[in-house]
Amino acid sequence: MTRRQQVLDAAIRVLGTAGPRALTHRAVDAEAGLAEGSTSNLFRTRDALVGGVVERLLERERELWATLAGDVSTPEKLADALGRVVEELAAERVLTLARHAVFVDAAVRPELGKRIAEAHEQIAQWAVPIVEAIGSKDPAADLALLLATVDGLLTNQLANPRPDFRPARAFHVVLRGIVA
Repeated sequence: MTRRQQVLDAAIRVLGTAGPRALTHRAVDAEAGLAEGSTSNLFRTRDALVGGVVERLLERERELWATLAGDVSTPEKLADALGRVVEELAAERVLTLARHAVFVDAAVRPELGKRIAEAHEQIAQWAVPIVEAIGSKDPAADLALLLATVDGLLTNQLANPRPDFRPARAFHVVLRGIVA
């Protein structure tokens, strides 16, 4: 793991356990077990740090997707893969809370909202062809629906954890509608 990844993972832990107001260079240094000033050497401003967190979250979600997705060549297989990804993100509570904290912050900070939009564009580059291949007539809009389903399921599971959480069920229903 690089120093940059170490710092960003510590920033994710700070965000996911204490919220956006707690995210300071000093708090990240302490969480990472680094000398004071280490985080600011890599990320001069808080905005730069938050931007780095967005990139690291995207990187970690890509890694998760690559590990869990497998074959997504049919609506059923895609629903099961999305279900596995959401289950894992729900289990990675701190990571997912940090992701949500960044999204909330983006609602009031246009420059961060732009970074999130860029991240969504990166996701769309590889995900739209998958949605199209399973039979979607409007893959970009249907991907947006799938991503909204991911976020809704995660938010509900974080706020009210259920032991019988099976998100694949919801994706099967949504994908049946998409390819109908």
